[in-house]
Amino acid sequence: MLDVIAVGAHPDDCEIGCGGTLAQLANSGLKVGIVDLTDGEPTPLCDDPKIRIAEAHAAAKVLGVTRVILDLPNRRLFDTFEARVELAKQFRIHKPKLVLGIGAKTPMASPDHWQAMQITDAAVFYSRLTKWDSYFDGLPVHRIQKQLYYNLLFSGDYTGNAPLQIVHDISATLETKMESVRCYQTQFPPDKQHVFERVESMAKMCGFSAGVSAGEVLTATQPIACQDLFSTLLLS
Repeated sequence: MLDVIAVGAHPDDCEIGCGGTLAQLANSGLKVGIVDLTDGEPTPLCDDPKIRIAEAHAAAKVLGVTRVILDLPNRRLFDTFEARVELAKQFRIHKPKLVLGIGAKTPMASPDHWQAMQITDAAVFYSRLTKWDSYFDGLPVHRIQKQLYYNLLFSGDYTGNAPLQIVHDISATLETKMESVRCYQTQFPPDKQHVFERVESMAKMCGFSAGVSAGEVLTATQPIACQDLFSTLLLS
């Protein structure tokens, strides 16, 4: 069982979008996992999908999380019934209380990201549906309590000021996030080192907007109730 699952279209999506958050949650004692919908291959500089998979598991180890890589097709990822069911099965198996998923389109980048968002939204719903056992191998239903979106670097509002946005303080885990991204040597060769600078700068900008050293912007899918307003505000 896992407390938190983050979903990405490809290995490295979760590291870039919410790796600091995942490391922070894992450090707090929660059981955290990543589900990649595809293995992310083929890509130009990776000669074998096994290499990308090994990089992904190395990154997960850095973050202190577990990882599952589904066998859906990279570059041809679509929001199909079958894809929804495959992800919902993972939710039923691991029973997360919180799911983090990609939260925006990425124009000029992979359309798989947008498809992953729709698949994740649907799978959160499918996970709790009763009287559908034949599609889910008899796995018991599971109701996910909360869902948040994270953004990749290609588009979206990173200020933390948009409706239902929060900035999660990752000051203590920024370097862990960066180390996990660096695990993907096939994706970020020497001529793409600027990506590391961009990821780190974005985290620092997000943190600056909220008065901390580094942060990741997360968007709630529904309003979040607060039971202790004073303590919540003082901790922010």
